[in-house]
Amino acid sequence: MTEETEHKEESLFAAPPMAEQERMCEAILFATAEPITVREMEARMPHGSDAAEALVHLRKRYEGRGVHLVKVGDAWAMRTAPDLGYLMQKETVETRKLSRAAIETLAIIAYHQPVTRAEIEEIRGVSVSRGTVDQLLEMEWIRFGRRKMTPGRPVTFVVTQTFLDHFGLESARDLPGLKELRAAGLLESRAPLGEMPTGGEGEDEDEPGAKGQDELFDD
Repeated sequence: MTEETEHKEESLFAAPPMAEQERMCEAILFATAEPITVREMEARMPHGSDAAEALVHLRKRYEGRGVHLVKVGDAWAMRTAPDLGYLMQKETVETRKLSRAAIETLAIIAYHQPVTRAEIEEIRGVSVSRGTVDQLLEMEWIRFGRRKMTPGRPVTFVVTQTFLDHFGLESARDLPGLKELRAAGLLESRAPLGEMPTGGEGEDEDEPGAKGQDELFDD
């Protein structure tokens, strides 16, 4: 095979210019309702494309704009700039509030994942009702994780990409600490989750959340 033939074959699979790859990623992101991974983007792009590098350039290009390119878990999405969120308020169709039991259960899963039902109950001091878990699963804020390698192999719970996307978090590591929660009034006049009294009956009630906590978890 001659050098000219080899060059011709290589050129058939040459990746598009980076500027063109940016445009491709941009088009895919705007056309996709859910966050999309680098691998999924590259599956749609020409052979040899480097979506990861294109996203780095694209993210810089959207800095300071009304729409930002954000990372959600291991995926990417276009989202409205946080300071312009008020412009979207009129589009809210339904407001869903979580009970105090659901808020506490969700918080335990977010901060202790992967965590089993028994571990959640040990931290809260009361049993977790099936309705509480079902509500969080239905909202797609939690999902089943891997089973623990302990007797009975209990299933674990972890937060989902939908949860991270809702609160603008890149990963669970970006969750606020106790000081930030207290500063926001979310732990005001409340005992720490691990020190809550059992209450006697041993099962939670779906009572309204404390003021401020429900607002945090509104859709």
